Amino acid sequence: MNPSSQFGQEAIANMEIEMMTDLYNRLSKTCHKKCIPPKYHEGDLSKGEAICIDRCVGKFMEVHDRIGKKLTSMYAQDQAAAAAQR
Repeated sequence: MNPSSQFGQEAIANMEIEMMTDLYNRLSKTCHKKCIPPKYHEGDLSKGEAICIDRCVGKFMEVHDRIGKKLTSMYAQDQAAAAAQR
């Protein structure tokens, strides 16, 4: 493997780590704000809080997946249109 391709792979890996960290942080902040009251009554999650977080995370990931698929589809269409113009 030449140094430039290794650098490219490292840059891609670092970008993926940053994107996953951002996704996790946004998910945590959103679901915590929605499901956990500002004043804690117990050290552990209540059943309602746990259910709320489970649903929130599920919806968040479903939307993230849909957006990813839509962007992939749009990118493929753009690539096909660019190839057709050549």
